[in-house]
Amino acid sequence: MRGAPHAEAEALQNTSDARGATLYVSLEPCVERTLGPPCAPALRAAGIARVVVGALDPNPTNAGRGVALLREAGVEVELAEDARARALVEDFSVSIAAERPYVRLKLAASLDGYVAPQPGSHWLTGDAARAYVRELRVAHDAVMVGAGTVRVDDPQLIVRPPYTRRTPYRRIVVCEDAPVPADSKIFAPVAGYAPTLALAPRGLRERFEPLAAVAELLFAGDDDARTLDLVAALRELKRVGITSVLCEGGPTLAARLLEHGHGSEWPCMNAHPWDALPGEWVPPWMVQRVTSTPAAHWV
Repeated sequence: MRGAPHAEAEALQNTSDARGATLYVSLEPCVERTLGPPCAPALRAAGIARVVVGALDPNPTNAGRGVALLREAGVEVELAEDARARALVEDFSVSIAAERPYVRLKLAASLDGYVAPQPGSHWLTGDAARAYVRELRVAHDAVMVGAGTVRVDDPQLIVRPPYTRRTPYRRIVVCEDAPVPADSKIFAPVAGYAPTLALAPRGLRERFEPLAAVAELLFAGDDDARTLDLVAALRELKRVGITSVLCEGGPTLAARLLEHGHGSEWPCMNAHPWDALPGEWVPPWMVQRVTSTPAAHWV
């Protein structure tokens, strides 16, 4: 959580005497922090003898400086530069380097390209896929869908069963040029969840004002924008402290993210064609682009 003690500080708080100890960390201890004390000086002061670092800090403010400070203080530092350690901080790395959060685009599709089940069926995939999605929701700062998904499916976008964590969950609805109904389930107050964010064009403030009573409105784009600038909207999300987003939107939002290259990873879940038809179809170019990228993987 932003401003909370880092793992190194908590480890020191949970031990009575760290002198001569070895510390294992996935990410290089920081030298500077905007909120809270930095970690590397605290480790030096605590008398830690050896630190094994999984990966260097991707933040240019700290990159390499934590390792250098510890070594100068006589602490033995082993730098693994391990791929698994880098994977653990991938969302942080992307959000630091880019002007947007880390975006994971979740897609469920039939083998012939449909993303919605046939009438009368609520699910396209099975229990294992739904359990995996719940884990993804827990791992991200926010879950995001488009206005079309809210109007058609009216989802709550909550984690079931409930899972307590330090950072309140955030739900986001992306509105192109018109608000969604204020009584949508996504706006219902839920314990452990921050108010839902509604992304909207900056030039349509008055049109979206009815949502102010149930959501936190976040406007993006130029002052005269009449449709949502998705690139600007992602920048706004990062500005308010959201560093990772799980997008569970439909084909329209997914296509826009892919068009701008704003997906960092694409978990793809497939189903047999007869589980989907007739439904909502995804253009072949979109399926091909998702499944051909190195960031895509089938689950």
